[in-house]
Amino acid sequence: MTALARLEAPSEHAPGRGLLVLEQGARGTVVRAARANSPLKLLLPRNHGRGVWAYLASFGGGLVDGDSLHIEVDVGAGATGLLSTQSSTKVYRSPRGCRQALQARVGEEALLVLLPDPVACFAGARYEQETHVTLAPHASLVLLEAFTCGRAARGERWAFERYLARTLVEREGRPLLLDAVRLDPREGALPPRMGRFEALAMLAVLGPRVGALREALLHTPPPLRRRAPVIETASPLGAEGALLRVAATSVEEAMSAVRARLRSLPLLLGDDPLARKW
Repeated sequence: MTALARLEAPSEHAPGRGLLVLEQGARGTVVRAARANSPLKLLLPRNHGRGVWAYLASFGGGLVDGDSLHIEVDVGAGATGLLSTQSSTKVYRSPRGCRQALQARVGEEALLVLLPDPVACFAGARYEQETHVTLAPHASLVLLEAFTCGRAARGERWAFERYLARTLVEREGRPLLLDAVRLDPREGALPPRMGRFEALAMLAVLGPRVGALREALLHTPPPLRRRAPVIETASPLGAEGALLRVAATSVEEAMSAVRARLRSLPLLLGDDPLARKW
């Protein structure tokens, strides 16, 4: 079943379901289909580049108890797409928990940039996130995942009940990246475990179109000074990929570090999605 056919399937009309299908047209990438059911919103602003930009948002300004989002993205051969968020994903107190799942397929010689703002789990929040990206043999991907300690200014520092994020990127059935993060105070109080850090981020780049970004990630940062506000570590992901991990004492420090490694992103997209972010 094609992505467009799935749009009309009964399950696609369930709350929190979203679908975005991009194709390469005569004048660049075009939107073949786009749909979002409340509480999910999908915004498609214009840009000056070669691809389509889409932003996820919610009608309530965040996820509340029981919310479950499921987003499917299909980037056709040769197309270019950016999927981001309008602001940070705020997760409110949720005894039953909140969930977000993203499933993406990236076609031959296509590029998908997944660049969401950090997840911020407030006191008492329970949140689970799954990301599954399937790449064609010569597809490319930029993937950012970040989360914060919550509302530190209100004393809600690492005060959530559970955070779980699973990420799988595969090509032709072979895993290229498999990552999981679980933070649960039942396994040990979170503030002592997280120490002075208030934000963590993971940035991965894969594929033939992201060579400049790969070099930027693998570039060795200057030696760390004692109790540096940002700690970065990078490693290669095969011959065409790289992985960067960032731990920072503030959200601003973490996102500034990520942005520094994405300086060549506007060359890929033809416009700068970070011009008014972070």
